[in-house]
Amino acid sequence: MMISRWLVTRTTGWTVLVRLLVGGVVFFPEGLQKLLFPALLGAGRFVKIGIPWPEVMGPFVGVVETVCGLLIILGLLTRFAVVPLIIVMIVALVSTKLPLMLGHDVWIFHAPVGARYGFWGMAHEARTDLCMLLGALFLLITGGGGWSVDGWLCRRQLSSHTATELPLQE
Repeated sequence: MMISRWLVTRTTGWTVLVRLLVGGVVFFPEGLQKLLFPALLGAGRFVKIGIPWPEVMGPFVGVVETVCGLLIILGLLTRFAVVPLIIVMIVALVSTKLPLMLGHDVWIFHAPVGARYGFWGMAHEARTDLCMLLGALFLLITGGGGWSVDGWLCRRQLSSHTATELPLQE
């Protein structure tokens, strides 16, 4: 079955720590905050950055981060859930960290006023974004791990599939 290739994981259960970091510490709560505090962290922030259609993109990104963060916490459809978050992180790095590094606006994205510009200023501000990007890439490669809904579904499918192929004992 094609879907099982996306769910299968051969890593230990301790992948749950990366899932909790990516989904539970960052994306789920940040997505909720974009929805709960739109003027500060959602559409209002997107206006300052220069994201097009901030009234649409703010809530959209909030929902994506909330739903995908929850899926990652559970380890359900982990590989599918990290793909939109990888896109979100790449957009965040280009839209907020590139102008910071260069010290001026880049295309439609605005450099923050009064920030510490240059490589070190960008490196300081980008540390969480880069950790989330690398964590999401790790989960894309490994899957949800042994202690995930994905892992449970695969084990269940494997055991039911193997049971139907075993010859009956007389």
